[in-house]
Amino acid sequence: MNTYLQMNHIRKSFDGNEVLRDISLTVAEGQVVSIIGPSGSGKSTLLRCATMLETMDAGDLIYLGQYAARDEGGRSVYAPPAELRRIRKDFGLVFQNFNLFPHYSVRKNITEPQMLAGRSREEAEAKAEELLRKLGLSDKADQYPCQLSGGQQQRVSIARALALEPKILFFDEPTSALDPELTAEVLRVIRELAKQHMTMIIVTHEMQFARELSDYIIFMEHGLIQAEGTPAELFATDNQRVRDFIGRFQA
Repeated sequence: MNTYLQMNHIRKSFDGNEVLRDISLTVAEGQVVSIIGPSGSGKSTLLRCATMLETMDAGDLIYLGQYAARDEGGRSVYAPPAELRRIRKDFGLVFQNFNLFPHYSVRKNITEPQMLAGRSREEAEAKAEELLRKLGLSDKADQYPCQLSGGQQQRVSIARALALEPKILFFDEPTSALDPELTAEVLRVIRELAKQHMTMIIVTHEMQFARELSDYIIFMEHGLIQAEGTPAELFATDNQRVRDFIGRFQA
């Protein structure tokens, strides 16, 4: 099985506060990895470092064997811009607050990134139509984000990420802005992607969802990986802190 993502000994500080402290993880092709933990544990910062929205202070970032950043003497040195642009095509990111362009229609939200990546308008529109059909949004193509429910907006943002055919899809708390009914419709989409063996890294507070869907779960706190393992291992752990955390969400 191919290794799609490696993060080795990642460190990141903000104003002298170390948010990530020597984090390492490996994600293989087709694997679903969930990252759980309390607010402020460093989960979203880890995702932002993985997707190069934040620069790491130290550590390696490797996609499909290609170094986006290499640790040299305790400092992350990033690859040249042209190489980073190529590596960025390997992944997509779905944000918790959708991040759709409000002045673009649903269709244009999906076609514009494809055209910026070099696809013709015809190719981009055909891909958009295909994805909207798969996600049950064909009738929303000419509407604007403000005309959609939160669940529909999040499905559009998933379609936008999928349109560029990434090898890895990152989700940063994809249901945190949604009520339970809308949460369920977004989780159904992610379940379908898992059945198609999409490689995914998901920061989530949905414990039962993480348990059912994940191949591997990481529990973070205070900028460290405090526990990790398969869902069976993590949900049966004797680590009291992990048990207390999971128990709060299952109550």
